[in-house]
Amino acid sequence: MSLPEGHRGFSAALKAARAAGRAPLIGEIKCRSPKEGDLLAGRDPVALAATMQSAGAACISVVTESEHFGGSPELLAAVAAAVSVPVLRKDFITDARGVRRTRDLGASCMLLMLAVLDWPELVELHHEAHRLGLETLVEVHDETELRRALALDLDLLGINNRDIRALETDNGTVANTLRLLRLVPPEVSAISESAISTADEARSVLNAGALGVLIGTSILRAPDTASRVAYLSQALPDALDPIRNPRTISDAHH
Repeated sequence: MSLPEGHRGFSAALKAARAAGRAPLIGEIKCRSPKEGDLLAGRDPVALAATMQSAGAACISVVTESEHFGGSPELLAAVAAAVSVPVLRKDFITDARGVRRTRDLGASCMLLMLAVLDWPELVELHHEAHRLGLETLVEVHDETELRRALALDLDLLGINNRDIRALETDNGTVANTLRLLRLVPPEVSAISESAISTADEARSVLNAGALGVLIGTSILRAPDTASRVAYLSQALPDALDPIRNPRTISDAHH
């Protein structure tokens, strides 16, 4: 069951950013991480989300998992009320009640992870999200997960450069996105997640055919959030270069 085009607000915002000459950036609100520790340093996460939007982020991601990442559903609701761009909920959602809660909290899109869901559960939650008007970001980390994900009518494919099974404490790099993008059909919209710190890293995955990038830690660790988001939003891919951007060229021909 595909989501009607009119309900694809999250992916549409990423495409609109690209059309407007900005790198399609999802700025992430994450209170802490097992690898980096406290990421807020006393700052208001809702105000940070508003700053990210003002500085050019096309969408906002909110990590609501509490035990390891310090988030909460209430944080998602507050951020969704404070920004006008679409919001993604990132958590270990495992049942239909969690999908309904995600919608009620104001999110436009929700994360589903191959690493933590059985295939029947993933399919059921993906369809339930569509039934409720949500898009899904289906996340993979390796080739096995990718092959399974491509059997779905995907809204967005997320390629995590780190391993969520290790709570993203591994030293991942954008090389993982670059490797897996070669196996992704051009009609699938892919997002590179995690381990992105520089404009060159963001540009490399956009050049390889990713629709957008999801960046949290490097933005939250920066001395100036607005400047960092503005800097990363300028990481535009090269103009339709058939050597460096084969997937984009293929898209253009369809």
